[in-house]
Amino acid sequence: MEFLAEYGLFLAKMVTAIMGFGLLVAIVTSASQKNKQGGDRGQLEINPLNDQYDEISEAMSLALIDPVSQKAEAKKLRKDQKKRAKLDSKKAQSEQDEKKRVFVLKFKGNVSASAVSNLREEVTAVLTQAQPKDEVVVKLESSGGMVHSYGLASSQLDRLRKQSIPLTICVDKVAASGGYMMACVGDKILAAPFAIIGSIGVVAQLPNFHRLLKKNDVDFELLTAGEHKRTLTIFGENTEQGREKFIEDLQDTHQLFKSYVAERRPKIDIDKVATGEVWFGSRALDLSLVDELMTSDEYLTGCAKESKVFEINYVQKKKLPQRLGIAAEESADRLLVKWWGRLTDSSNIYK
Repeated sequence: MEFLAEYGLFLAKMVTAIMGFGLLVAIVTSASQKNKQGGDRGQLEINPLNDQYDEISEAMSLALIDPVSQKAEAKKLRKDQKKRAKLDSKKAQSEQDEKKRVFVLKFKGNVSASAVSNLREEVTAVLTQAQPKDEVVVKLESSGGMVHSYGLASSQLDRLRKQSIPLTICVDKVAASGGYMMACVGDKILAAPFAIIGSIGVVAQLPNFHRLLKKNDVDFELLTAGEHKRTLTIFGENTEQGREKFIEDLQDTHQLFKSYVAERRPKIDIDKVATGEVWFGSRALDLSLVDELMTSDEYLTGCAKESKVFEINYVQKKKLPQRLGIAAEESADRLLVKWWGRLTDSSNIYK
């Protein structure tokens, strides 16, 4: 019991320190924003991947021939490049009308899905140009997080489907929980053989220090208006009624999650896969959670042979207060993951 008391006090101090640092960052950020005439807009970076792949291919072809022939080969390659450039300029308009374009977006998620702010800008930019004959590929990596944040991220991808733009999701490492909520929006999901897929479930946990406070004669008062304004608390005495309501809310959220996935992946047996379990890509294929085993590199290099491939990246230049805020958020994410691992079963794959 003494260990638990010390651990509880340590955790409380740690949370207080993080909240204090976050408040300081918020104050500094707010002050800097007041001195600006309007917010700074980011910029869109568009990288033609076909050119990048061609450069890699040419560099390899030069490296693999003997040094004596390299000079002549380099000269020949430059000639071929000029010839292709002339042909491209003549056919530019016709190719623009006929050739398929593939727009590549990247999403790396954290607990709060903060990358959604960039994703919404990238989706908006793509929708100004994309047509139903084109395609959007999202390289997705996320082990999930807060429900409302990943709900918004999924809704951003839904904007593409509503405009009948084919959407392919590539998972090289992990798309679990909220990450899979995003992935299931795609018309097809590609996964690496050992990518982590699934976790269609909902979890919530919190410590309670009521007995510790009571032992030290510390009163804690929580005043609410509304029967279910607060169900479980960290410092107050939790009731069975509050616990039942909390579980009821979890079950309702889980049901919404299941319905969302089932609507977009009708081939899967939702009751079989919505257990909170995760599977590697090869097992997920058997369960119809993904459509094909393939890395994003393999898919995009294949696309580049027949299509014009563009990587779209929305970049915001961040000032010092913003960078401090992001660093604080990332530290909090790491702390939550570490704390989660300590409190959960040793078989938890995310530990």
